[in-house]
Amino acid sequence: MRVLGIDPGLTRCGVGVVDVRPDRRATLVEVTVIRTPADMPLEKRLLAVGAGIDALLDEHRPEVVAIERVFAQHNLRTVMGVAQVSGVALHSAARRGLPVALHTPSEVKAAITGYGSADKRQVQAMVARILGLAEAPKPADAADALAIAICHAWRGSPMADTPRGPGSEPASAQTPAQAAWRAAERSARASAVPRRLAR
Repeated sequence: MRVLGIDPGLTRCGVGVVDVRPDRRATLVEVTVIRTPADMPLEKRLLAVGAGIDALLDEHRPEVVAIERVFAQHNLRTVMGVAQVSGVALHSAARRGLPVALHTPSEVKAAITGYGSADKRQVQAMVARILGLAEAPKPADAADALAIAICHAWRGSPMADTPRGPGSEPASAQTPAQAAWRAAERSARASAVPRRLAR
């Protein structure tokens, strides 16, 4: 399955394309960030973002488009920009007859790390591991777009119905990347204890 993921934003709109096999192994196809300057008129910013999304859709021909669902924030201006870009992306997908899926940030975090309250650093590290990259794509919007795409591709797998929480997944439900992350976390916690006691 080829999925194009979008982390909507006016100043930076992350777009990531991944191919995911039935065994859930994911491969990076492309990742980029579409940028628009804050001093550009709103309608031109939306046009520029739309043109960028259109170009990527036409070049990579995904089977589905996954977008981060607009999430309530205290900053109304930010929410409006995210909602407007989401609308542009929805329009671009609909014109091509592509199905669209919306995923909340917590859904994406749970799918990628196994924990719905994971921080951005954890999500970025897991995206790099899942895709076999030496480091996470930057800026964070790029890694987030890939996480959204992977989340959608993994949706409906046995792990999707597993209760989420730190260390809650049975070993058989974890991907190799998630198992590696759990092992790294356990190692970090174990090595931190002696240092605190030594003080």
